[in-house]
Amino acid sequence: MLDVCLLGTAGMMPLPNRWLTSCLFRFNGEGLLIDCGEGTQVALREAGFSPYPISIICITHYHADHVSGLPGLLLSMGNSDRTDPITIVGPKGLERVVNSLRIIAPELPFEIRFHELTSDEEHFEILGYQLHAFKVNHNVLCYGYTVSIPRKGRFDVEMAQKLGLPVQLWNPLQKGNNVEFEGKLYTPDMVMGQARKGLKVTYCTDTRPTKSLVLAAADSDLLICEGMYAEEDKLSKAKQNKHMTFYEAAKVAKDAAVKELWLTHFSPSMTGHKRYMKAVREIFPAAYLGEDGKFLELDFSEE
Repeated sequence: MLDVCLLGTAGMMPLPNRWLTSCLFRFNGEGLLIDCGEGTQVALREAGFSPYPISIICITHYHADHVSGLPGLLLSMGNSDRTDPITIVGPKGLERVVNSLRIIAPELPFEIRFHELTSDEEHFEILGYQLHAFKVNHNVLCYGYTVSIPRKGRFDVEMAQKLGLPVQLWNPLQKGNNVEFEGKLYTPDMVMGQARKGLKVTYCTDTRPTKSLVLAAADSDLLICEGMYAEEDKLSKAKQNKHMTFYEAAKVAKDAAVKELWLTHFSPSMTGHKRYMKAVREIFPAAYLGEDGKFLELDFSEE
């Protein structure tokens, strides 16, 4: 299963009930964090989580409300006696930006590994997470991320028995390893069914609606998407500042045929968020306001 928790849902500046942008994922004991705005380490604690298990940090772009919490978080992880390496993913200039922030956190007991994004789209795998980074349309270089957990096909017991494979060889084949038995080589595809539907969450902030976002989010179990503005007179401002409105985010969710939409990254000037949701749900019914600490446990569907 995959756990998803919104840690911070404010855009530009923190508010009394909203920390700046960040989102936590957990799978098989490994934590993945997208963005690390100011106060992220406090938001983690308030949500009941420790920074210690976080092994991957993905940065969307280098505006302060998305990275300013990084030095404090890294220091907290170091003070928790973490020694395992951490991978940080982000746009061009990643190592320079992180090392500049680390002037106030120079000594850490763990290695930082950098994965700098250099293409419009990149697919890679880290610690069981399949990640898809895709460029979006903000006023600085910015990426969205899709987090996927693949699911293998079912093990075909009848076929394994038909092939005469002893039980002790089944587990290696299930794990994707080739085995040799009585002078013959057996491969996983000989006893494994087709891959089943896995889990997929797409996260995107600070962008105008883009085709890349719709394509990346297609059929996601959850789309976490910025809704910087909801007021009717803010569309021109959204276009000017390269952000999205609630209604544009709902249209993206509809076009991508996602199961559920969480709106996040709200403008500090916006109040009364709930009153806009009726119009949003007329576009995409499964839309919800993001709140700090909002949590979802995604599990593989029964087949």
